[in-house]
Amino acid sequence: MIYSFAERVGQIKSSVIREILKVTEQPGVISFAGGLPAPEMFPLEEMKEALGRVLDGGNASALQYGTTEGYLPLREYLTAAMEKKGIATRPAEILITNGSQQALDLLAKLFIDPGDRVVVESPSYLGAIQVFRSYQAQFVSVPTDDGGIELAALEKALEENRPKLIYITPTFKNPTGETMSLERRRQVAELLEKYQVPLIEDDPYGELRYQGESIPPLKAFDKGNRIIYLSTFSKTVAPGLRLGWIVTGPELMAKLVLAKQGTDLHTGTLVQQAVHYYLTHYDVTGHIQAIRDEYGRRRNTMLEAMDRRFPRGASWTEPEGGMFLWVTLPQQLKTDLLLKEAVAEKVAYVPGEAFFAQGGGHNCLRLNFSNSLPSQIEEGIERLAGLLTRYL
Repeated sequence: MIYSFAERVGQIKSSVIREILKVTEQPGVISFAGGLPAPEMFPLEEMKEALGRVLDGGNASALQYGTTEGYLPLREYLTAAMEKKGIATRPAEILITNGSQQALDLLAKLFIDPGDRVVVESPSYLGAIQVFRSYQAQFVSVPTDDGGIELAALEKALEENRPKLIYITPTFKNPTGETMSLERRRQVAELLEKYQVPLIEDDPYGELRYQGESIPPLKAFDKGNRIIYLSTFSKTVAPGLRLGWIVTGPELMAKLVLAKQGTDLHTGTLVQQAVHYYLTHYDVTGHIQAIRDEYGRRRNTMLEAMDRRFPRGASWTEPEGGMFLWVTLPQQLKTDLLLKEAVAEKVAYVPGEAFFAQGGGHNCLRLNFSNSLPSQIEEGIERLAGLLTRYL
């Protein structure tokens, strides 16, 4: 059968990370490639009990269709959680999604016509680039520094391109781990007021801070419902639950509900009820602190190993939280080509080019520290340092 696909199908490409993960399944490979939480930190016994409790006593509602907006007690819980972050909202302004990746897809579906411009950071989250590209968006890439997106470049992009959307991960950004400063968040919010452009704030890592002072989300500075806030339970509970949420105003929420109805009707009722039970019956604060302690230890192990072993000519970020480090090598090196040799040395990473919507990053790479034990991190960095030393 020869299929006649829609034009946009040609824009859909396989995730570089997913392809690399297939390679890293080989025995003995230490992978810093995936953005995976540590499975040993999952609340396995608690979730097992939560699922049982939800189904106890013949609670058939957990297996029934539910409202598109999501399980109301869970949205009420999230309303209180958002208020602690400085985001004033109501349950009616929260939509439960199948992970924040679905949230991105729903928003792209609502906003983007072929050829519409979307502003993204350079580099940016690969999954968002994939989604926007699949809806045939035109990218406008804005450079970043260690304080976040560069304001002058952002304003110039808004002035010259009049984009449909802006997409930013301001806290412990994937892939670099960097965080936008407090003052720059205020200034970005002011630019949104000036240019009347909606911005998607993707915040999957906000709870994973290991040092420094917490900074309110961009949404906390929103004056006119121009910031659409996304987050997820994937990093604090478990990614296999596929549970995320959107916070936005009533007008956009009404359209999001319609879009989700046409996509999957609603997020799984059993999962929503079980996660709500877990959140309200266990020491979630203690669980998140345990994740912070362990991931902070792994981050420190990786940074210290790189300080000892990496050759001169390599530089890297030192994030205060999140799950990633970003390494920059001299311009003459191409990390996509080096990856083949790295895998032969039984260590893997993600080449930097995957995170640039309009090209770049050929001499960069992303390392994940959350999914490897400290002993594996030491060994993996030693292997990678040996490879880099041969070239530097």
